[in-house]
Amino acid sequence: MKQILQNLKTGETLLAEVPRPQIKPGQVLIRTRASLISAGTERMLMEFGRAGWVDKARQQPDKVRQVLAKVKTDGLMATMEAVQAKLDQPLPLGYCNAGVVIAVGGDSAALGFSPGDRVVSNGPHAEVACVPKNLCARIPDGVPDADAAFTVLGAIALQGVRLAEPTLGESFVVLGLGLIGLMTVQLLLANGCRVLGIDLEASKCDQARQFGAEVVNLSQAGEPQAAALNFSRGRGVDGVIITAATKSSTPVHQAAEMCRKRGRIILSGVTGLELRRDDFYKKELSFQVSCSYGPGRYDPEYEDKGHDYPLGFVRWTEQRNLEAVLDLMAAGKLITAPLISHRYPMAEATQAYDMMAGGREPYIGILLEYGEAGKEPAWESALSLLAGEDAEALPVSTIALGDSRPEGRSPEPATVGLIGAGNFTGQVILPALQKTNARLKTIASATGVSAAHLGKKFGFLEASTDTHKIITDPEIDTIFITTRHHTHGRLALAALQAGKNVFVEKPLCLEPEELDRIEETMAEMAAAAGTAGRSGPILMVGFNRRFAPHIQRIKTLLAGGGEPVAMVMTVNAGMIPPDHWTQDPEVGGGRVIGEACHFVDLLRYLADSPIVDVAATYMGQDGPQDTLSLTLSFANGSVGTVHYFANGNKTYPKERLEVFGGGKVLQLDNFRSLMGWGWPRFRKMQLWRQNKGHGAEIAAFIEAVRTGGPPPIPLAEIAEVTRATFTIASTGESR
Repeated sequence: MKQILQNLKTGETLLAEVPRPQIKPGQVLIRTRASLISAGTERMLMEFGRAGWVDKARQQPDKVRQVLAKVKTDGLMATMEAVQAKLDQPLPLGYCNAGVVIAVGGDSAALGFSPGDRVVSNGPHAEVACVPKNLCARIPDGVPDADAAFTVLGAIALQGVRLAEPTLGESFVVLGLGLIGLMTVQLLLANGCRVLGIDLEASKCDQARQFGAEVVNLSQAGEPQAAALNFSRGRGVDGVIITAATKSSTPVHQAAEMCRKRGRIILSGVTGLELRRDDFYKKELSFQVSCSYGPGRYDPEYEDKGHDYPLGFVRWTEQRNLEAVLDLMAAGKLITAPLISHRYPMAEATQAYDMMAGGREPYIGILLEYGEAGKEPAWESALSLLAGEDAEALPVSTIALGDSRPEGRSPEPATVGLIGAGNFTGQVILPALQKTNARLKTIASATGVSAAHLGKKFGFLEASTDTHKIITDPEIDTIFITTRHHTHGRLALAALQAGKNVFVEKPLCLEPEELDRIEETMAEMAAAAGTAGRSGPILMVGFNRRFAPHIQRIKTLLAGGGEPVAMVMTVNAGMIPPDHWTQDPEVGGGRVIGEACHFVDLLRYLADSPIVDVAATYMGQDGPQDTLSLTLSFANGSVGTVHYFANGNKTYPKERLEVFGGGKVLQLDNFRSLMGWGWPRFRKMQLWRQNKGHGAEIAAFIEAVRTGGPPPIPLAEIAEVTRATFTIASTGESR
C-alpha cells in the first residue's frame, strides 16, 4: 500500500510502498477515503527536516543537552551514530483520517465497530490505517468523507474551547485563524459568544468574518490589543484561545494584555512560552495548555489498551470529543467545506507538500483523496471477502525490496527472518548482522513502515507485517526476535517448534511457565534431531556484554586463578517514566527482568559457576521497582553485587564493573577503559569507542548456526539467569 513518510534528516516527503499494517486485538483496520494535511504541524516537521544541523540544534536545545551528555559518557562516534540513526527513521505523516472499517481485532460488539462502518480516526496518510478503538468514531449519515476528515482537528479546537469554559454572551479572541482557529471561531459562536479573530492573512480573516466573527488583519497594521479593548467595550475580553503556530512568545503577551481581570488564556497552538510575571500577576489571569484532542491523549491505558474513562467522572474523552464534532457537522453548526483550499489524489500527495514548501500560493485545508469514486484498489476486493472474520484470518502484506547483496558473496551460513524493527534493531542489531555472511530474507514489523525502511537500508529481500509467514517460511532457518518483551517467549517457542535457530533479544520471556515450555521444546527438538543424525536448533539470548572485548580480557586474566572473586556492578540506569512500556509488568516485565538480566548474566559468566542464592533490596515502597541492590552467590564461593539505580544523573557513566580477587583488582569503566592493579603483565586496556559486544555476539551466533553448534551461551546458563531475574522481580513485588 502507499503511505506518506517524512525524512527528518533531509526534509524529503516520500510516497512510499509499505506493507499493510498488522491488526491486533482492540484495533480497527480502516481503508482510507480521505485524509487532511495538518498544515501547521506537518509544515513544521518538513521545515525541521530541511534545516541544517545548526538550525536543528537551535530548534531542540533540550535534545542538544542530551547529546552532549551522551558524548561525555559514550564517546563522540557512538553518539553521532545514534543521532544519525534517529534522524534516519521515517516519520509517518498525518493524523486526520476518514475511511471505512474493513476488519476489527476482536468481537465487533465489544469494540463498537463492524466492517463497513464509516469512521474517523487519527490514522496517518495511508491507504490502510490501523488504529486503537478509542481513537475512532463513527461518521453520521449525511456527513461527507471530506468534511469528516476535519474531525480530529475539530476535536483539538473543541478541547481548547472546553478548557476555556465559555458562557453565553462572553467575548473571546481567537489568535491565529488557521484550520483549528477557524473551527474554534465556529465553536465559540455556537456557544453564544462574541468572537474576535486575529490573523496576518486577509483570506483567513475574510473566512472568519463569514462565519460571524469580527476580525483584525495584522497585515494591514491592525493593532490587536486596542481592537480587543474596543471589542470588549473597554472591559477586556473574557478569554483568549491561541491557535497560532510560532516560535515567538508575543501571542501570549498580547493575550494577557487583551484579557480582563481574571480572564482565561488557552494555548491550543504552538508558541514560545517566555511568560512575563506582570502580565499574569496584576490581573490574576489563568493560563492553560490544551492537550490535543482531550482526556486520554498519551495515556497508554486509554489509547493502547482500550480502557475507557467512566462517563460519570470524565464526560469528555478523546473519542467523545470526536463524536461531538461529528454531531456538530451533522447539525450544520460546524462547517468545513469552505476551509478546503486544495484537493490532491493520494498518488500526487508529494505535490501538496511541494506546494506548501514553495510558499507561492495561499492554502489552508489540503485534502488527500484515495481512489476514484465507486472504485476500490485491487487488493481491497480480497480483504472485503473477509469482513467479519477473526482478525487472525486477515491476510497481511509482504512487499519485495530487491536483492542488494554484493556480487561474488560467499555462500550464506544462514537465511534470516527478523521480527521487530524498532530503534535498537536499526541502530545495533542490523549493523552487526549485516557484517556477517547471513542472507537477510524477510523483516517484519507491526505497522510495516519501519520494516520497509530498515529492509531497504540493510538489504532484506522482503518487508512484511506477517510474523507467521517468517516462522513458517521453509527457506528461513534462523529467526531474530527483537519485539517488545511480552512477545519474546511466544514467538521464540513458535520458531523453535518450527525447527528454526532463534536469537531473542533479552529477556527470553516474562513468565516461568514460558521458560519451562521453551526448555521442554528444546529437549524435544534435540532428541528428535539426534535420532535423525542432526543437531537441534540453537537458542541464543542477547546477553551481549559477556562478548565485549574488555570482558573477554577479564575472563582471560581470571582464568586459572582458582580463587573465588568478588564483583561489584554499578549501573546508572536512569529514570524511565512509570507509564513507559518497559515498566508495565505485562508488556515490558519491569526493568529487572527486562534489563538487569544483562548484569546477572555478566556476573554469572565471570564467576564461571552456577548461581546458588539470590537476594535483593529495593529502595522505597512506591513507584517502579527499578532502584535496587541485588546479591548473587555462586557455587565456587564467588559473590557478586549489582547496584541497579534509576535515581542517578545522566552525565555519570552508565556502567562500572569492579572485580576483586587474589590480591588484584580490575575496574571496567563504561566499556571503554579497563584498569588493573596487582596484575604482573596487565595495567590498562583502552578503546577509542565503547564496545558492549553486540557485533561479536551476533557473529558468534551466526557461526554456531553455520557449524551446527555448540551455542555461544549454553541453554542451562540462559535458563539459570532468567530464573534468577524472576526471583529478584518477585522479591520487589512482594514488598
